[in-house]
Amino acid sequence: MDILACPVCKGHPLELTVKKEDEKEILEGTLRCAKCKIDYPIEDGIPNMLPPEK
Repeated sequence: MDILACPVCKGHPLELTVKKEDEKEILEGTLRCAKCKIDYPIEDGIPNMLPPEK
C-alpha cells in the first residue's frame, strides 16, 4: 500500500475498502483517491490501477 499512488494525480495515500479477503491477501475491494474521487477496483487480488478513460 505504501508504494501505490493514484495514476491521475500521483497523490497518495489511497483509501482501502475490503470486500473479501483470505488470511494472506485482499481478494476484492477498492482503492479510492480522495483527491480525484476515483475508485480503482481490486479483483482476484489484483488492483486495477488504470486511469479512467475520458
